[in-house]
Amino acid sequence: MKQLVFLAVLASALLSCSGSQKQAAVSDTAVELDQLLVVADQKVDNTLTVVGYVTHTCKHAGKKCFIVGESQEVSLRVEAEGEIEAFSAELVGSKLAITGILKEQRLSREYIDEYENDVKQLEGQEGMAETCAAELSNINDMRKWMADNNKDYYVIYYMDGLTYDVLD
Repeated sequence: MKQLVFLAVLASALLSCSGSQKQAAVSDTAVELDQLLVVADQKVDNTLTVVGYVTHTCKHAGKKCFIVGESQEVSLRVEAEGEIEAFSAELVGSKLAITGILKEQRLSREYIDEYENDVKQLEGQEGMAETCAAELSNINDMRKWMADNNKDYYVIYYMDGLTYDVLD
């Protein structure tokens, strides 16, 4: 699959009039989001280029976007830093190669316990049942990951984005 993505990016770069050398160079060093998350714990605080599809940009200031990989099962939050002033709403649906620094946020077991208590307090409020059920499901997923990985914290990976190139 990596070869197919490389060929698609290379073909796109060759057909493009502007920036073709830059896009071809990006495809040689970039990693697909799905592949990155398998080894993310080894890449924290490293500068790297990740490829993914934009699913959402923050509407107010555009300081964040979210990307997914080919599987669309996992997402990564990207913060606008470096040369990136903002992510425009027009990027939604675009395939980007984003260069930045991979970061992690650790949620402690205690934090997750407190969060669960807060959600349970909201559970009985009108119109909150569906939201609370989703959040409680997320909390259960976090606890399962912690147990499966023998950790006393849950990790959320994100990226401080420095630059990006649109690949499609």
